Amino acid sequence: MSWGSMSPDTSVSNVILITVDSLRADAIGPYNDDQQTPVLDEIAANGTTFEHAFATGNWTPFSFPSLLASRPVFADTGEIGVEAVPTLAQTLANAGVATGGFNAANGFLTEHWGYNAGFDTFDSFVASVGSNIYSRYLATHPTVEAWLQLVGAPFRRLRSAFTGNSNDRPFFDASRLFDVERAAQSFITETDAPFFLWIHYMDTHTPYVPAPRYIREVSNGLVGTHRMLLAHTRTGLGREVGDRTLNDLRTLYQAAVRQVDASIGRLRNTLQTTEHADETAFIIAGDHGEEFQEHGHLAHYPKLYDELIQIPLLIHLPDSLSIQQRHRVREPVGLDDIPPTIASLFDIDSLPPWTGSSLLSSVIGDSCAITDPVVSVAVRGETVTTQPIPRRIEDGELLISVRNHAWTYIEHVDTEHRELYYRPADPAQQTDLSVDPTALQQQVIDQFATVAAEHVVTLRQATTNNGETAADDTDDHNDTTVKNNAVEAQLSALGYKWQTLRYDR
Repeated sequence: MSWGSMSPDTSVSNVILITVDSLRADAIGPYNDDQQTPVLDEIAANGTTFEHAFATGNWTPFSFPSLLASRPVFADTGEIGVEAVPTLAQTLANAGVATGGFNAANGFLTEHWGYNAGFDTFDSFVASVGSNIYSRYLATHPTVEAWLQLVGAPFRRLRSAFTGNSNDRPFFDASRLFDVERAAQSFITETDAPFFLWIHYMDTHTPYVPAPRYIREVSNGLVGTHRMLLAHTRTGLGREVGDRTLNDLRTLYQAAVRQVDASIGRLRNTLQTTEHADETAFIIAGDHGEEFQEHGHLAHYPKLYDELIQIPLLIHLPDSLSIQQRHRVREPVGLDDIPPTIASLFDIDSLPPWTGSSLLSSVIGDSCAITDPVVSVAVRGETVTTQPIPRRIEDGELLISVRNHAWTYIEHVDTEHRELYYRPADPAQQTDLSVDPTALQQQVIDQFATVAAEHVVTLRQATTNNGETAADDTDDHNDTTVKNNAVEAQLSALGYKWQTLRYDR
């Protein structure tokens, strides 16, 4: 398919793609009036909000092949990563666009998995976590970090009062927000147009340790750093999470969202000072969501309900284009639509392997031509709280979901167990309609089951085609992985284990 024929009036000099780990759609103001995200609110008010944007997986390694390569996870090599597929950055770099990528130390988004491909400037900041014993300890012990935040808060306030500096940043840069922000600002300042900049924030990934200012801001001063300490202590000890602790965790999460919102605001200020603002498009998305016991757990276990799959997607084109941007789009879209959209903004053709479609017609037009449902996958271990880091689909039970703007279909492929939810009447997805379906519901099940089956065939065909090579390389690849201390350290900091991923909160 070719999207390079889009109207030249939509072409821009620069594009900034901001992805935020574990960001739920309802965590920001454009989707929930109760949330405080003034920067994102302004971007959405002058751009386009996609009301039904869905991740293609329940966690980072399953969603990012779509985000940066417009390909389903497992579809090409049977493994996670993008080492064998043409990425967005490579496509843009081949067309003469300067490319920069900065990932806040998510171990799944590193050179190890091929995510540096095509970036002229790339830093995953994983080495900065693994190279310092103290930093590694701090990253894996959020309760200790919360204690240090609590003890240091009075001294920070005094220093701010004397120096006049803002007290709006976390005391420690465990989330690498400082690193990413400074790197992105330097790239913007030092790079001539045209450029593509990708930034990935980790502040909203558990554990949530935002700056005290934002905790007070989102809770109207009712929740302080000591409550952050208590919440992390209880979850760290495996205590039962009651209503108060759950509410505190939600508050910390929202404070972390506000912290990211403020950082995005500072990046926009940098665009203004470098005079790039009038020629730069913004795209902001979550890579997956976060659960707060909607279906019995915290964080992002292998499930495919909306709290993990529905994510925000905002697109803002430069005001200088004088285009009437459509404010809200109701049709379902997936993360794999982002690479074709960015390519079309540069007036560059999409690549034939890409599965997504450009969303520009939705941004500047009266309707959305995309009506296909969005497919998402998860791989589950023996229990829901045992999530392996899959090398191949066979490393666990495959779950697959199919969504449009109203219906959610979930299938446990190995057991053939099916679920169906009608979200307009059941937004929390608590009533499974597949048990005794009406004729209409059965029609939806049959239609979506066909889509799911076709997707499974695609994924398993890749595994079959690459089975012998993958099996031959597994031991060597695993040895390399284990020896990569920086990646291993950061995955441990995120709560992940190599053989069996457990996130017991």
